[in-house]
Amino acid sequence: MLSEIIFYGSSVALISLGIMIVLTKRNLIKMIVGLSILDSGANLFLISIGYINGGTAPIMNENWSVVVDPVPQALVLTAIVIGVAVMAMALAIVVRIYEKFGTLDIRRIKELKW
Repeated sequence: MLSEIIFYGSSVALISLGIMIVLTKRNLIKMIVGLSILDSGANLFLISIGYINGGTAPIMNENWSVVVDPVPQALVLTAIVIGVAVMAMALAIVVRIYEKFGTLDIRRIKELKW
C-alpha cells in the first residue's frame, strides 16, 4: 500500500512539475525539458497502475501466482519510443528557430515575427 502511494505521489509530482515548467518558462529548451519530465510522470503513472506488490511476470508455469498486468508495460514502452521521437523532433525545430531568429526566448521570437 505504501509503495503505491509513493508511485502515485511521484507521478503526480512529476506531472505537476512538468506542467509548471512548460507554463512558466520562456526558453524553448527549458520547455522541452518540462515536456520530458511530464512524459516521465505519465509513464510512471501508467506503470504504477499495473503494479502488483509481489506479482510475477505473466508466464505460464505450474505455480499460478499473482501476476502483473503486461498491458501498461507495453503501453509505456510504446510511449517511451514516441516520447523520444517527439523530443528529438522538438529539439531539431528549436535548433532551426535559433538559427533563424538568434534567440530561444518566446517573447522575443513573437516580436521578431512581425
